[in-house]
Amino acid sequence: MKRGVLAVGAGLLAACALLGFAAGFAIASSSGADTIAPAQTTSPPAATEPTPTEPLPTEPAPSPPPPPSPKPRSPLIAPGVTVGHVTVGWLRPREATELVRKTFEQPLVLVVDREHELRVAPRALGARAKIAKAIRRAESARPGVAIPLDITISRSTLRGYVDRLAERLDREPVDAGVALRGLRPRLIEAADGRTLKRLRVGVAVRIALTTQARDPITLPFIVSKPKVRHAKFGATIVILRGSNRLLLYEKERLARTFGVATGQPSYPTPTGDFEIENKQRDPWWYPPPSPWAAQEDPVPPGPGNPLGTRWMGLSVPYVGIHGTPDAASIGYSASHGCIRMRIPDAEWLFQRVQIGTPVFIVAR
Repeated sequence: MKRGVLAVGAGLLAACALLGFAAGFAIASSSGADTIAPAQTTSPPAATEPTPTEPLPTEPAPSPPPPPSPKPRSPLIAPGVTVGHVTVGWLRPREATELVRKTFEQPLVLVVDREHELRVAPRALGARAKIAKAIRRAESARPGVAIPLDITISRSTLRGYVDRLAERLDREPVDAGVALRGLRPRLIEAADGRTLKRLRVGVAVRIALTTQARDPITLPFIVSKPKVRHAKFGATIVILRGSNRLLLYEKERLARTFGVATGQPSYPTPTGDFEIENKQRDPWWYPPPSPWAAQEDPVPPGPGNPLGTRWMGLSVPYVGIHGTPDAASIGYSASHGCIRMRIPDAEWLFQRVQIGTPVFIVAR
């Protein structure tokens, strides 16, 4: 029986071997045919029609970028934190910056007197506040911390402002009296003079800026009193040198106009504000120290006296209002500097003026 089994196995092996040989022969035949076939082709390849160009596929449009995500909001400053006396707790840094800036930029109020005050911005005084630095410190500060606000002040800018302010506000004292406006006299009331205390103003302004105080600052002055507190407003004389006229005012009312003679071009009557300094009835005439009178002698009162019968001397040497026996000179520039009047006119005027009566001589 063993022999039969061995015989069957040997047969199976032989059959497998035959099958493998046949398969290898078939593969070799097919590969040989493939390599020879291209060598036998001698005709050119048939022309092929060009294929129509197909449009390239278009790419889809890019989708819009997503909206940016909102920036995270700044954290709030801790409660109770102050920057230069300004409470910024529970505020965001930007809000705190704006609040501190508005507070600092409030103008200073400078009080001149009861009716006048000035407002000036800190920047005009040379002040700058380091707000950004203070806010950065406030962002990281613990609750209730007071952050100082550093402020720089330009010394030259502040000094220049105070100097210009003094030029505007300083004034000399004014004596009571009469002044000429146009050709009409006006009563001038007395007024105190004042001089700004520049150093004290500069210190007060600097303190207000550095402490951020905005209380009104009353400007300090050195007060100077006038010499004349009260003046009488009665008769006033206005002399028009160019037209040779004398105007007499009673207060502001024109009372009378006279023709007069004034100085020659070589001896002009002086212009300005004067007053009657002395009065004489029937005066002597004494030669003045002038070349034209060097050879003259004094003349006693009488018909030939150059001063007529009345003399009203002015507060300028050797010049006065007086009568004249030479009535033909009235209306001309004929004197040696004095104001000549007809004798009756001079006597009338003499009765209505006093020592101290204002006299204004103008070139008109």
